[in-house]
Amino acid sequence: MNFTILAKELKKGLGFTEKITGKNLTLPILNNLLIEALPNFLKISSTDLEIGMQWWGACKTEKEGSVVVPAKFISQLAGTLGEDKIEIKGKGNNLILEGKNIKTQIKGFSTEEFPIIPTFLKEIYIEMDGKKLKEGLSSVVDITSLSQIKPEISGVYFSFNKTNIKLVATDSFRLAEKTIQGEYKNLFNKDISFILPQKTVKELINILPEEDGKNIRIYFSESQVMFETFLPNSTHPEINIVSRQIDGQYPTYEEIIPKTSKTKIVVNKDEFNRQIKTAGLFGGKTNEVIIKIEEKGIEIKSQDSEIGESELNMPAITEGDFSKISFNYKFILDGLTNIKSSEISFEFQGNDGPAVIRPVGDASYLYVIMPIRI
Repeated sequence: MNFTILAKELKKGLGFTEKITGKNLTLPILNNLLIEALPNFLKISSTDLEIGMQWWGACKTEKEGSVVVPAKFISQLAGTLGEDKIEIKGKGNNLILEGKNIKTQIKGFSTEEFPIIPTFLKEIYIEMDGKKLKEGLSSVVDITSLSQIKPEISGVYFSFNKTNIKLVATDSFRLAEKTIQGEYKNLFNKDISFILPQKTVKELINILPEEDGKNIRIYFSESQVMFETFLPNSTHPEINIVSRQIDGQYPTYEEIIPKTSKTKIVVNKDEFNRQIKTAGLFGGKTNEVIIKIEEKGIEIKSQDSEIGESELNMPAITEGDFSKISFNYKFILDGLTNIKSSEISFEFQGNDGPAVIRPVGDASYLYVIMPIRI
C-alpha cells in the first residue's frame, strides 16, 4: 500500500470514523480503523458491530492495499500534522506515515480480523434532502428513552409514506413528531418504516449536510439501514453509516395526540421560555411548575421548601376553560428548544390529559407533554 493525501483530508476522515470506536475489552479489534488505499481514494472504516461507518477521500494511489491501526492513536497523531501532503505506506501489518519533518511507523493488525460491514443492493433506495433530514432528526432525537423494558422507544421512528416523512420520538412522558413535507424519491414503491437507535441517529446528524440541495440516499433491509452521503459534485459516496434496526412495533402514537383541547393559550415563545426557566429555579426536586390560565394571561408559580417560591405573570391569548395545570419545567423547555417560530400555542386537556405545544404558523412540528398529576 502506498498513497499520498492532504493532511486536512486525512484528519477529516479520521474525525468521522474514530467516533464509532471505543474501548472494547471483549473484541479489541473494534478499537481500530481499517485503512484501505483504493484507486484514487482512501477509504477508512470503523464499527462497533451495531454501527458501521465508511468514509472516502480523494488521494493519489501508487499501490493499493489495506491495514488495521489503533483509532485513537492515529487520530491523535493526525492532530499534530500541518496542512501539507502526507505519504502513507503499508509494511506488513504496520503503517508508515511520512510528511514534512515527520516519519512515523504505527504497529497495526491483520485486516482479516476486522469485521465485515454489511452491504446493500444499491438499485433500490430512498433519496431525500439531507439538510431537511438533519434538521428533522435534531428536533426529536433527545426525546428518546434508553429503555430495556421498552426497547422500541430507545430510538427514533422513521415513517416514509406517499405524501410525507414523519420522525417520531418518545420517552412515555413526552413525544415529539416532525413532519417533512415535499417530494422525495422512494424506489421501494411502498411505505417504509423502521426504528433507529438514538446513538445511530446522533452519528447520522453529524454526517448529514448543512447546505441546501445536497441529497442523501437510504437503503433498507429487514434488520439493517444504510445512509449514504456523496462527495461534492460527484456520484461517489463520501460517508456511509450502516446500523441495525430496533426490533419491535413502535407505539401507535397517533392515538396519544389530542384532536381537540379544553383550553388553549398563545404566547411569545422567548418570553415564555424565560419565565419557565425562572420558575424552574424554584421547582424543587420534582421540577414542578404550575401554569394557571386566566382571562388575559397566565400565571406561572413554583415553590421549593428549602429555597423559596416564585410567582410570574405574562400576557397570553387564551381560549376555553380557565384552569391550573402542573408540568415538569425541563420537559417544557425541551419542547421549546426545537421551535423556531416567535409564538407558540399550548393546548390543554385538563389536569391529567396530554398537552400539546405547537409553533404558530408551522404545522410540521408538535410536542406532546404529560402534566404532573396534582
